[in-house]
Amino acid sequence: MFTELNSILNTSPDSFTRGEFILVSDRQSDASFLIHHFLSFYLRARCKVCFLGLAQSFCHYSAVSQRLGVRLTQAKEKGQLVFFEGLKECLSVLTPKENNVESEAMNFLRDPPVGLRSLYEFVRSSVIVSDNMEEGAEQWGPSVLLVDDLSVLLSLGVDVGAVLDFSHYCRALVCSQVQGNMVMLVRCNGEEDDDDDDDDDGDVGSDVLLKGLTHQCNLHLHVQGLPTGYCKDIHGQMEVCWKRRQGDAPHMQKNLFQYKVYDKGASFFARGTSSAVL
Repeated sequence: MFTELNSILNTSPDSFTRGEFILVSDRQSDASFLIHHFLSFYLRARCKVCFLGLAQSFCHYSAVSQRLGVRLTQAKEKGQLVFFEGLKECLSVLTPKENNVESEAMNFLRDPPVGLRSLYEFVRSSVIVSDNMEEGAEQWGPSVLLVDDLSVLLSLGVDVGAVLDFSHYCRALVCSQVQGNMVMLVRCNGEEDDDDDDDDDGDVGSDVLLKGLTHQCNLHLHVQGLPTGYCKDIHGQMEVCWKRRQGDAPHMQKNLFQYKVYDKGASFFARGTSSAVL
């Protein structure tokens, strides 16, 4: 968890806004450090977390989280964390050995027309708190859905419209119905505003996905490389876009920060105020 980012977003594990959809995106950079931040943030806040890890293994997330002071294995054992390991589930669908409930969530790999309904049902069963909890079971806070990263579904052949529908239904479930929070990461590989007809279909799909999710979210954190190129003391810049309502009219506020990622954290500062440029 990055305390400087909490200050920028005016939030903390003890006090955060419920019902928010936070979109994390990157272009020619790596925003995965923000996913690790929000994972540790909501676990420290004692939220019930459903994490769709589509990009990395559980061991990877566990190793990074441990450096941030959070033990994912312990959170799983307590029932606070429900982790879906997309890489393993893809393998179990493509090379089936035995039937299990979780592998059904990826059945679109076997039967593309079924879409992402089973994956949504997995999310639904994970975030809805059962009324029949065992006596003495630990009580958790609001449910949170984390997805790293949503654009992997495009690489697996899912139509961008189906992915947008999935995010819409997840938002209705998590943010509206159970008044929890949702964090999704989307990666865009191509140049911004690049209209070249030779663009890869995957790049076009991720841009369409990003635009659609931008309309749905309440807070957008967009990470990108420095326009001036590589710098060892500044790893990139992050645009923070808040969407709020003032009266009946929507209001958008944007701020730009630069950042540097460390082994056990990250620092954020206003553009041009790093010690490297002063």
